Amino acid sequence: MSESENLRGRFLIAANHLRDSNFYKTVVLLLEHNDDGAMGLVINRPMDVSVSSALSKHFDIPDCKHFLYCGGPVEPNALLILHNSQAYDQEHSPVVPGVYVGTSPDVFDKVVDAADDPDSTFSFQIFSGYSGWGAGQLESEIDRGDWFALPAESSFFFRPEPYEIWEDTLEAFHKSHRILPDQPDNPEWN
Repeated sequence: MSESENLRGRFLIAANHLRDSNFYKTVVLLLEHNDDGAMGLVINRPMDVSVSSALSKHFDIPDCKHFLYCGGPVEPNALLILHNSQAYDQEHSPVVPGVYVGTSPDVFDKVVDAADDPDSTFSFQIFSGYSGWGAGQLESEIDRGDWFALPAESSFFFRPEPYEIWEDTLEAFHKSHRILPDQPDNPEWN
């Protein structure tokens, strides 16, 4: 992997042998990657805390089906939002086409309003904490084989069953790095 390759907007898929409890069978969306290090969110680790409960001291949110996600072990009191509405975050370009990151109180207010609307097409996830790497640390872990990098796709976000994301992204990675083509359904037609 070259040092100049920016991995922003890619998934980091934990290799099966990575047993760190913070990252075992996780998929991390990289939000930032530069010479100073990298920052991302674990997108497939929901917590046992509802968004309503987590934000109750700051917002009046009705009980909803959304759960807080553990974005990583760094700054667990920091909250970040991934959402699918360009109208809610006009200051930033999407990290993945159709997926935006929000951190401002204004975005949280809009999320609260959208959470009340059952007919809304607005999707979001709120994360507690984030994942971070110092300069050169992530590149070293990738070179060691701890992570696989895959361009992120919006179809992997906002799923009702987040625990399937690791297997699905790992399968997508292996398909994209296959040496031999898929075997035809009928080998004699080859």
